[in-house]
Amino acid sequence: MKNTLTAFLAQAAEGASPPPATGAKAGTIAELTALILEASPIVKGVIFLLFLFIFACVFIIVYKYISLRRAQGQTHRFMEVFWHSKRLDEIYNAAEDLRRSPISQLFKAGYIELSKLKGSKGEDARIDETHVGDIGNVERALRRASTAEITHLESLVPFLATTGSTAPFVGLFGTVIGIMISFMQISASGSAGMEVVSQGISEALIATAIGLMAAIPAVIAYNYFLRRIRVLSSEMDNFSSDFLNIVKRHFLK
Repeated sequence: MKNTLTAFLAQAAEGASPPPATGAKAGTIAELTALILEASPIVKGVIFLLFLFIFACVFIIVYKYISLRRAQGQTHRFMEVFWHSKRLDEIYNAAEDLRRSPISQLFKAGYIELSKLKGSKGEDARIDETHVGDIGNVERALRRASTAEITHLESLVPFLATTGSTAPFVGLFGTVIGIMISFMQISASGSAGMEVVSQGISEALIATAIGLMAAIPAVIAYNYFLRRIRVLSSEMDNFSSDFLNIVKRHFLK
């Protein structure tokens, strides 16, 4: 019995094949590439369009991530200068160096409008009561600057939402066309065997797979960037309120 078991294990060890390694992965990639190259012209066009979506989304994701991270970092540095400095001209100089911060641009817009309002009264002069209504000009300047900065922060981000909502349907269109072509080939050959159907259906389904590959990262990145933009927008609203309160408290009699 023991000899029989030993012989059986020896035969199993000899007959066992080693698990496929990188060669199987390379073969899969080569097969997918071959399917794309052998697809019909319409399916190739759909796949090419989806790859354009993917490349554009990758560029936007990298660009916006760096841009928003830089904007957030410079905003924190500017707020430290704003709350620790006692002179507006020093804060303005800091804002010039931190141009990526949306809040620094809000301050510049408010400071310029406040300088116009003060006119020739000098740095330490207060605004007369007859000019209290002109503080609305500062508020409007802050609001315009806030709108411009939010528009800049949101640039290119809607393309991610567009890709996330349309790429699966573009891929599905390529799949439907590919399946239609497969059925036409079945009708022409008069045979419905797997050797006739499998390649056409595989070519069709790869379009849907690429569409999902474009859509899923785009939706995730869109939601992430939208949350960070909302945080910066809230910080801009808070800064506008604080700046107006400072103006009313220190520059009005």
